[in-house]
Amino acid sequence: MNGKNRKDITIGQKVDIVLKKDQRTGKLTQGHVKKILTNSSTHPHGIKVMLVEGDQVGRVQHIII
Repeated sequence: MNGKNRKDITIGQKVDIVLKKDQRTGKLTQGHVKKILTNSSTHPHGIKVMLVEGDQVGRVQHIII
C-alpha cells in the first residue's frame, strides 16, 4: 500500500517515510505513526505524519503490514 490516502493510515501503524532532508536521495526511515499531520484525504506526495521514534516528520511512502 502506498501512503497517498489518509484513510489507509492509522495511529501506531508501521510505515516507511521520506524525511524532508532525504527527499533528493529518497532514503526511507521506518517507524510507527504517532500523529497524522495532513488534513486532506489524499496527497500526491504522501500523507505527512510524525513518528513515535524521535518525533521525525515526513511523508508516507509505504505502509508495512
